[in-house]
Amino acid sequence: MTEYEKMLSGASYVSIDNTLRLMRETARLACAKYNTHPSKGNLKHITRLFSAHGQLIIEPGFQCDYGAHISVGENFYANFNCVMLDSNHIKIGDNVLLGPAVHIYTVDHPRETIARTTGQCCSKPVIIGNNVWIGGGAKVLPGVTIGDGAVVGANAVVRKDIPADSTFYG
Repeated sequence: MTEYEKMLSGASYVSIDNTLRLMRETARLACAKYNTHPSKGNLKHITRLFSAHGQLIIEPGFQCDYGAHISVGENFYANFNCVMLDSNHIKIGDNVLLGPAVHIYTVDHPRETIARTTGQCCSKPVIIGNNVWIGGGAKVLPGVTIGDGAVVGANAVVRKDIPADSTFYG
């Protein structure tokens, strides 16, 4: 398996792999083009990366690792300085609102020093249902599912699944 295939399968992979590095560079350049001159026309630099998207608004300051593993539904809004580290799939439903500085992480790193220094990582998908609101500064960690209609409070660290129609403050 390639490092890319390992990454998407959730297996341990080497993040400093040249193919992965070049893919991240492509995403960084797309984000930079939009963030430097944010406009509806320049948003295409980011949305071209996404695997799927509906009607959306993304405020400047957006960053992603690859973009290719992000899918968002209709009526998606990401406020300023949103970060999506999509080493695995990030699936976001319809009518989702992200407050400023929301971070969604699919990647994790080993706790052992030697493994970390060799660039080893693993990733798990993040799924966000329909009609979800995530407050400013919240962090969503790898492997989390947030159910339909849930609300995540500002500055929460979401480490476990959030049931539908519930409120989580961290």
